[in-house]
Amino acid sequence: MGALNLTLKIWRQRSSSDNGCFKTYKVANLNTHMSFLEMMDVLNEQLVMNGDEPVAFDHDCREGICGMCSMVINGRPHGPLKGTTTCQLHMRHFSDGETITIEPWRAKAFPVIKDLIVDRSSFDRIIQEGGYVSVNTGSAPDGNAIPIAKHVSEDAFDAAACIGCGACVASCKNASASLFVSAKVSQLALLPQGEPEREERVINMVSKMDEEGFGHCTNTGACEAECPKEISIEYIRKMNLEYHRAKIKS
Repeated sequence: MGALNLTLKIWRQRSSSDNGCFKTYKVANLNTHMSFLEMMDVLNEQLVMNGDEPVAFDHDCREGICGMCSMVINGRPHGPLKGTTTCQLHMRHFSDGETITIEPWRAKAFPVIKDLIVDRSSFDRIIQEGGYVSVNTGSAPDGNAIPIAKHVSEDAFDAAACIGCGACVASCKNASASLFVSAKVSQLALLPQGEPEREERVINMVSKMDEEGFGHCTNTGACEAECPKEISIEYIRKMNLEYHRAKIKS
């Protein structure tokens, strides 16, 4: 494949108090083997060389693990590919001469810090309300010390695959964090280590989700479709079941 010449429409915003706007940039002779973030690096180098301010965007591992690369690309969180984060998206999936629109996550609970970077600390505060197990300190127990059925451990592992990127929120018309919270709740509720704090955890985490300004789930399934780790909305059903169970017991 030959080199790509692209037009980029990128959201620029100095701070959360700034209105922000789209600005258009041209990038030429891009290698099709580049990742999307490498393309952004090329653009920023070009801007710096011209004396302009580079585009601020989040990134860390560039391996699809950390969940930092939060961009809406042509209207879709993380871009056009299913089960793929922005950093795993490569330029061969775009056409020469194409115009690409790049925006930050859009949600009240994710205020823009600058350009494409949003503040996702609301997720951290939800985790602080119960996304953990309380254990005695000391050496780690043997991995096979507590027998767990294979299908249960697989369900818990699938939920634990969530990287907390926020694509579920960005894709939802209600900006709901239900898929994220349900994955964290289910991951621990399924395992015996999470059993002692099961009721307290789900009530506190759901309450904190509402407090942070996330919307409610109306079961449209956009979150599951855009999740780069393909977390199932079946976990939302489980979270609701856990929540009502906890309320009845309390």
